[in-house]
Amino acid sequence: MKGKRYNLYHKEDGQDSKENLKKRNKERKKQIKQNRGYKSEDRFDEENETVIRMTNKNRLKEEEEKRKKLTKQEMKRKKRNKRIKLVLKIILLIGIIAGGIVYALTSPMFNISDIQVSGNSQVSSDTIISLSQLKKDENIFKFNSSQIINYIKENPYIESVNISRKIPNTVTINVTERVPTYSVDFMEKYAYIDTQGYILEISSDSKNLPIIQGISTAEDQVIPGNRLNEEDLTKLEDVIKIMDAVKQKNLDGEVKSIDISKKNEYTLDLETEGKKVHIGDSSNLSNKMLYVVAILEKEKGNEGDIFVNGDLNNKFKPYFRQKIS
Repeated sequence: MKGKRYNLYHKEDGQDSKENLKKRNKERKKQIKQNRGYKSEDRFDEENETVIRMTNKNRLKEEEEKRKKLTKQEMKRKKRNKRIKLVLKIILLIGIIAGGIVYALTSPMFNISDIQVSGNSQVSSDTIISLSQLKKDENIFKFNSSQIINYIKENPYIESVNISRKIPNTVTINVTERVPTYSVDFMEKYAYIDTQGYILEISSDSKNLPIIQGISTAEDQVIPGNRLNEEDLTKLEDVIKIMDAVKQKNLDGEVKSIDISKKNEYTLDLETEGKKVHIGDSSNLSNKMLYVVAILEKEKGNEGDIFVNGDLNNKFKPYFRQKIS
């Protein structure tokens, strides 16, 4: 009995095991199906996500292109607005300037009421104003400065001119004059010249200026405003050097005339001393004047000729030749 029972019990346990095995197999199959479903869903989600990413990327690209397009348009619009503003500003500025010009040219406030002249001693202020052709009560902006300068420089004494306006109604004329330095002996009259050889005036009075004799400039060219010819200008440079050396020895007040008829054979006439100095050329002037001063002191009161026209560096000895009565 016991053995049978044991076998029966054992048989029941085997049946339970089979049922459990079937049950587990069902659950496993069910789990596999679920897992397959999850994989399908995951794959679906990945595909959706990929599509969404691509869609978003395309949308962002489109938005970026739109933004760029809008930015370009905005920049163009801004540039156009700037140009418009600039044009308006220019028009406004031109309008203001034009209005100012019209006002300045028509307002009595800018009419000339005073003309001032400075720098003149040889030519009177009235003469300079007359030459300028400026008139009071004329508009201060209407005259041409260059033209006024040319008018004034028609006077040989005027070397340069500067014109300035003092707003609202004053004009100033500043001149630089040529200074008469020598008188040129000319047809029993005297032509005043400056150190540049400009002929300033012809007069019967020498003005106690050193008289230059023996010029080669044609008589019909000796006109105020003209200049000595080239030959005489070269000689004038030598005369200036000689007179500078004479001034250093305080003898310039003694010189009445200078003969330049022969180049490099210049002579000075010392009227008060009654002597004529044969200078020669313009070389070695300092040493020549030392001998002149020494001879003047030694031969004081004697009329005659002083010769310093040789080569002092080559054993030439200056000498004095007394005038024979």
